[in-house]
Amino acid sequence: MDNLKISIFQGYLFWENIDKNLQNIELRLSSIREKTELIILPEMFTTGFTMNAAALAEPMDGKSMQWMHKIAVKYEAVVTGSLIIKENNKFYNRLIWMRPDGTYEHYDKRHLFALGKEHETYTAGDKRIIVELNGWKICPVICYDLRFPVWLRNVGGEYDLLLIVANWPERRALHWRTLIPARAIENQAYVVAVNRVGHDGNEVYHSGDSNCIDPNGKVIYYKRDEEDMYTFSIVGDEIEKIRRAMPFLKDADKFEIE
Repeated sequence: MDNLKISIFQGYLFWENIDKNLQNIELRLSSIREKTELIILPEMFTTGFTMNAAALAEPMDGKSMQWMHKIAVKYEAVVTGSLIIKENNKFYNRLIWMRPDGTYEHYDKRHLFALGKEHETYTAGDKRIIVELNGWKICPVICYDLRFPVWLRNVGGEYDLLLIVANWPERRALHWRTLIPARAIENQAYVVAVNRVGHDGNEVYHSGDSNCIDPNGKVIYYKRDEEDMYTFSIVGDEIEKIRRAMPFLKDADKFEIE
């Protein structure tokens, strides 16, 4: 498995302003000076974490989806992040995995943040997805999902990279910084977690703390408080080496999720 080149955007999100967010992200992306294979944006990257879905939701053929395809073509890379989607008269916090050829996968957030009344507006997903990119098997999830290790369990080593997009507030940043390396170590996989920065429309501050952790718990990347567009590589051989030396996944409990 070859190394994977990733670009992450830890960005300030303009509250409920789709056009301004798309323009800002496109501007920040222009700073990328090397070939990248995967561009990761935060949760609800077009709006911030809002319950105003009725006014802001887009269809699956809306302008944000078209924008993601345009960016994927321009950089010849997969683009991913979550946005507010309306489908069959329901609202979803939906992660899109957009490829340059226009095909895509999607994941609907499984664990809705009841403390923020997300469950009163959005419909929860009921399935996890595994996507592939240049030999890597990747499991993308959204924010609050991080707290639920059963949902994220790497059964049989089915993924190599756990990808988390978020609007995780600074007041619980200690939990974020603790749970991410735990997920990497217990699942013997890389974890890349991309958060936003700045205050949202509810005056909730987000400190970012975006990071990449390798399967041994080592920090590959970490950034706090500042907007950052950063490109780095993760090493395919590291996965195989760690799982061969410490075959812990083979001893994991078997279970089913209802």
